[in-house]
Amino acid sequence: MVLIARFCIALGILGFAASSALAQSFPARPVRIIVPFPPGGTTDILAREVVSQIQPRWNVPVIVDNRAGASGTIGSEQVARSVGDPHTLLITATHHAINPSLQKKLPYDTKKDFTCLALIAIVPNVLFVNAAYPAKSVADLIQMAKAKPGSISFASTGIGGANHLAGELFKVMAGINMVHVPYKGAAPAMNDVIAGHVPVMFDGLTGVIPQMQSGRIRALGVTTLKRVPLVPDIPTIDEAGVKGFEVLSWFGLYGPAHLAPADVTKISGDINAVLASSEIQSRFAKQAAYPGTLSQTEFTRFVESEIDKWGDVIKKAGIPQE
Repeated sequence: MVLIARFCIALGILGFAASSALAQSFPARPVRIIVPFPPGGTTDILAREVVSQIQPRWNVPVIVDNRAGASGTIGSEQVARSVGDPHTLLITATHHAINPSLQKKLPYDTKKDFTCLALIAIVPNVLFVNAAYPAKSVADLIQMAKAKPGSISFASTGIGGANHLAGELFKVMAGINMVHVPYKGAAPAMNDVIAGHVPVMFDGLTGVIPQMQSGRIRALGVTTLKRVPLVPDIPTIDEAGVKGFEVLSWFGLYGPAHLAPADVTKISGDINAVLASSEIQSRFAKQAAYPGTLSQTEFTRFVESEIDKWGDVIKKAGIPQE
C-alpha cells in the first residue's frame, strides 16, 4: 500500500509538472516568424525591424524564417498546420487576403485557419522601370504601351499580390495592355528589372528606395493619391494622368487557429506597443512605411473586409483563378 501510495504521489507530481509546463505563459520557447517570401523584399524588411524590437521584450530568440513560393501560400500553410502554437507566427502581405479569390485550392481556409493578431504596416507602392528603359514618365510608358500593345511586360512578386493587381488596375485605367510576369518574391523580380529582363514593376516603396538611390531603377509614380513626403519629387500616378489610381500594400501578423486567448492578448498587445514606439516609427519612416494602429479585433474585421473586397475586384476585373 505504501508503495502504491508513493507511486500515486509521484504520478501526481509528474502530472502537475506536465500541466504546469503546458500552461506556461507565452513565450515558453523560441518564436519562429515565417515570412513567405525571399529575403530582401518589403515583407522581410519590415518583419526584421519588428523582430529587432520584440525580441528584447519577449526575452527569447525570435527567428525570421523565409519560406517562399506559391504567392505566399507555402509559408502560410506551415503556420496553418501549427494549430494552437503561439510560437509559430506569420508576417505576410496583402497576398494573404487576395489568394482566396485567385487560387482554386488553397491548402488552408484563410478565414478559419489563422488568428489575426496585428496590422504591422501600410506601405505605398511605386511604379518603376529599369534605369536604361526609355520611358521617363508615366505618360511615356502609356504612350509606348499604346503604340505596341502587349510588347511591354511587368514583373510582380507573384500572382494575386498587391503589386500584381496594381499592374492589372493600371492596365485597365490607362487603357493599355502589358504582359504580367510573376516571380516568387520581390527580390528575384527586382533583380530581373535591374538586369533589364523585365522593364516595368510595381512594388512597395520600402524595398525600392535602395535601388532608386543606387540609380539602377527609375521611379515613375507613386500609387497614393498624395505625394509621399519621403520621396516628394515622385509624382502620383493620379496626377500623372491616370485619375483616381490608388493601391496600397499592407502587412499583417497572424498565428495559427485556436490560440489561447491569453496568448492572443499578449502577442497583439506587445506587437502594438512596439509599433507605437518612437524607435519603430523612426525605422519605418525611413522605409516609407506607416506602422499599424489597429487593435486585434479591429485587425480581424479589417482582414475579413479585405478578403471580400479583393474578391469583388478580381471578379470584376475578370482575372482567372489559378
